[in-house]
Amino acid sequence: MMLMRPGFAHLSLLLYLFFILAPSCSCSPQEQDSGGALYDGFLRCVARLSPATADPSRLVYAPSSASYLPLLNATIQNLRFASPQTPRPALLLTPATVAEVRACVACCRRHGLTVRVRSGGHDYEGLSYRSVPSAAAARPFAVVDVALLREVRVDAARGVARAGPGATLGELYYAAARDSGGALGFPAGICPTVCVGGHLSGGGFGPMMRKHGLAADHVVDAEVVDAEGRLLDRAAMGDGLFWAIRGGGGGSFGVVVSWTVRLVPVPPVVSAFTVRRGGRRRTEETVRLLTRWQQVAHALPDDLFVKAALEPQLDAATGESRHPLVTFKSLFLGNCSGMLAEMDTHLPELGVTAGDCRDMSWIDSTLYFYGYTDGEPAEVLLDRSLQPKDYYKTKLDYVTSPVPAAGLAGLLVMVVEDMCGSVDMDPQGGAMSATPASATPYAHRRGYLYNVQYSVRWGGGEEEEQHLGWVRGVHGFMTPYASAGPRAAYVNFRDLDLGRNVEGSTSGYEEAARAWGEMYFGADNFRRLAMVKAEVDPQQVFWSEQSIPPLLLAAEKGGKQSEGEAGRVSDS
Repeated sequence: MMLMRPGFAHLSLLLYLFFILAPSCSCSPQEQDSGGALYDGFLRCVARLSPATADPSRLVYAPSSASYLPLLNATIQNLRFASPQTPRPALLLTPATVAEVRACVACCRRHGLTVRVRSGGHDYEGLSYRSVPSAAAARPFAVVDVALLREVRVDAARGVARAGPGATLGELYYAAARDSGGALGFPAGICPTVCVGGHLSGGGFGPMMRKHGLAADHVVDAEVVDAEGRLLDRAAMGDGLFWAIRGGGGGSFGVVVSWTVRLVPVPPVVSAFTVRRGGRRRTEETVRLLTRWQQVAHALPDDLFVKAALEPQLDAATGESRHPLVTFKSLFLGNCSGMLAEMDTHLPELGVTAGDCRDMSWIDSTLYFYGYTDGEPAEVLLDRSLQPKDYYKTKLDYVTSPVPAAGLAGLLVMVVEDMCGSVDMDPQGGAMSATPASATPYAHRRGYLYNVQYSVRWGGGEEEEQHLGWVRGVHGFMTPYASAGPRAAYVNFRDLDLGRNVEGSTSGYEEAARAWGEMYFGADNFRRLAMVKAEVDPQQVFWSEQSIPPLLLAAEKGGKQSEGEAGRVSDS
């Protein structure tokens, strides 16, 4: 990747801030008035509930406003959902303070709007900022965009950081390393422009998950604005809600306005390698190597993470023929000599040499995993515009038993069928297996060897159905080899192919459990999430096509829930 020139490194963010902070007079009186009764009434409501906000029009935008569409599109990462045909919010709200978030949520409730919460816009199905076309009449909704709540504070002495939901992972990584002299890091994902709000809400895995578990496993406190507009810290929200927000998916229980996370120690030197194997007429050799990888990757020492990525390549000789290539990428929490010793012991078949390995600091490894390998400065992590906007679709599986050679060979064949597609395999084990499934809503722990992600990205045009057909076809092909009972999925890789909520349904919990709920969270965790939802947001102020539906036990049983049921909601 190329670095952007310094003068343009933060162009996207500057444009975003320009539109948010532009004075209300940037719109004509006709534009302001054309927002209608909802817009005017909402402005009055915010003015009453947040008197410190001198100009409520700075944070309330109706579709008629000239700033509405640029603001809405500013952080839409999946261009499939940026078209004029995409159902859009009745209001776009851009609070800059916690008090303004509280006022926005309370005013949405008073005006009959459901709430969707957006932090970074990387939501794979766009449910944080759009609705899905439906034959049924949908309630109007507002988007509460928390991108401006992005402060990061690190207390290196205590080993914790406090981050707003709009802070990016890159900003959190940078602050942790800077303020601790490189001694502390955070175990989360490889994309630095993903925001803390969405990532922690769904769990958050990355290259250090085998050593330290998920990002959400390290949340020690949070502040949530609930459906009534109240601000709750960990003590006030109770064990049930605190459990639910650490992996139960964003946008179901409230607006998390701050996260306090425990940082983890990192050594002064870590090491990494990237090696590519496979190629023309080497399918059998590649299958043998993948077979060995999936036998040991989840059982390697916890300090060692080795992932595999399958992708197509053009034949250099003909420029036409395609062949599958497998890229193995590793992070080791130690130096290259230690890395090579572990690889020689556990995976010598990969043939990693001293020339393949690079020593670096942990903060530099976050750049390395994102693709920056030429000594770029850590400040690159502060560039919120790194992520290119694209059209894409991603699906995810978990594997609990090694895929047989025939399955791996078939997968390699399918990889070359779409030059825009790829398959990524991330091993689990280690701390992931040691953590109980009930510790957080993320249930895919012990017994899960690795997750496998099928992704396709394209540049637009008339090719959408072809690419969607490919990624769904690969997912279908893997059915015999994926986890079952149910087939597991990951809420941070939302997938509407699995099912969706239907507004007005009287059996929302049962429908969701059969479709996507138990796939994302497992049966016990999903039931517990639905019980928390019934306690904190029974009217579903926070609603989307895959938000957690409430399990109203009193209605279900014809009476008050049992003490045992209530205890399971509150237990941490």
